[in-house]
Amino acid sequence: MPLHAATIFLGAFLLFLVQPILAKQILPWFGGAASVWTTCMVFFQLVLLLGYAYAHALARLEPSRQAVVHVTLLAASLVFLPISPDPSWKPHGGEIPALRILGLLFATIGLPYFLLSATSPLVQSWFARTWPARDPYPLFALSNFASMGALLGYPFLIEPWLRNREQSLDWSLGFGFFALVCGVLAWKSRDLALLAREESAPEQAPRGKDVLPWLLLSAMGSVMLLAVSNHLTQNISSIPLLWVMPLAIYLFSFILCFSVRPWYRRDAYLGLLVWMLCMMAWFVADKSLQFELLW
Repeated sequence: MPLHAATIFLGAFLLFLVQPILAKQILPWFGGAASVWTTCMVFFQLVLLLGYAYAHALARLEPSRQAVVHVTLLAASLVFLPISPDPSWKPHGGEIPALRILGLLFATIGLPYFLLSATSPLVQSWFARTWPARDPYPLFALSNFASMGALLGYPFLIEPWLRNREQSLDWSLGFGFFALVCGVLAWKSRDLALLAREESAPEQAPRGKDVLPWLLLSAMGSVMLLAVSNHLTQNISSIPLLWVMPLAIYLFSFILCFSVRPWYRRDAYLGLLVWMLCMMAWFVADKSLQFELLW
């Protein structure tokens, strides 16, 4: 398990550390507008979803083929290093900013971010096939703990001390080490996973009417995250520290729900949800409260 945990922790840490690193670098190019962070969030959420889809599709292959495909993509992703936005992506005045930001991010970090996004579900799949009797979900909690640590550590431990170029180089070195560790784990899992899969009983696929509510409820979390981030950056201030706080809270909710000791209690949280929705509606309706940052 230590190799699985180390791979997930490092992958999740790099996954969310790169978000403020790149957003901060391209922010001056687009006038410091709040929409820059919102557009970046759209890219990160979209590629995260694509990474999950890739992990789902890859897990259906034979374990030996999984290892070959993933190791090949990890090697190909090293071409993107070191990550640094190309100045040719700077706007000239007539472009649509959102499309230019999305293109810039795909060209700068596309494949590495895609593979980092797939790491948590993919490694959990390898873990579950290697040890079918053990619960893989604490690894998901570990993933979100690492992500939250990267987000909260950036404005206090990284941004004040390292220049943009140094941040990009250090992140790129970290990704190179991650690619090595993940490649070793993929190669080691190719035989054990096959053995575990042959010994385990087949599971019935979920029905479509079950999957649809799961997708809609999952989407609502992302919708609320983007809405709150947009409100903070547009109506209060376009400050990077404010960008990371809603995302950190979002990740903290996953830590609570998927930790070894589940902290989620439906009866207690439903009451809190009703109270928070009423408070949010009040703050949106009463313009005098919009700048009460502590609340």
